[in-house]
Amino acid sequence: MHKIEIMIENQEKLENGTMLPIMEDFYTLQGEGFYTGTAAYFLRIGGCDVGCSFCDVKEAWNAAIHPLVAVDEIIDKLQYLPTKTIVITGGEPCKYNLNYLCKRLKEIHFQTHLETSGSHHLSGQWNWICFSPKKGVFLHDEFYAKANELKVIIESTDDFLWAEENAKKVNKNCRLYLQPEWSKCKYTYQGIVDYILAHPQWRISIQSHKYIHIP
Repeated sequence: MHKIEIMIENQEKLENGTMLPIMEDFYTLQGEGFYTGTAAYFLRIGGCDVGCSFCDVKEAWNAAIHPLVAVDEIIDKLQYLPTKTIVITGGEPCKYNLNYLCKRLKEIHFQTHLETSGSHHLSGQWNWICFSPKKGVFLHDEFYAKANELKVIIESTDDFLWAEENAKKVNKNCRLYLQPEWSKCKYTYQGIVDYILAHPQWRISIQSHKYIHIP
């Protein structure tokens, strides 16, 4: 098969979701949010057009530098893991068609968790959606209706207003989390604690994996 034919075939597989650009995958503990401390397999998909200044995986932004991997190959790796929970993260995973990935994961009885900014339409079948909206980005309303967890990153006091704006839109069963931006956390912790004491519908999410030095 000629190189140009391979490129066309790979593009078709990328569009139908049978291949995805994978930056990394690893087995660890969930470090943030509702499932903090639980074992999970992480699959990080490359490619993001949100571009958060505080992103701690900027190397995930450029999908072109990460290899296209067949979803069936990913499934083969997961068959004998001790956990049945997988977290699909990025980058921004919703840039891609995730229907086939979720279909295959359900076939091997995995619980599917998604971490997304909500900047692209939702695809796939999910047991848990962590929605972390960012300012200045078009957000799709479907995430407010379907989110199990709203996670807002706090850099400054202005972000509490952003958190409340989003909290008004989510469904009534959605858990609400405020998470300090890592590089500024020593300056924001107390403000977050005080805010939650005054607004107890919120919880704090701490990046516990960074404290115990795991992926």
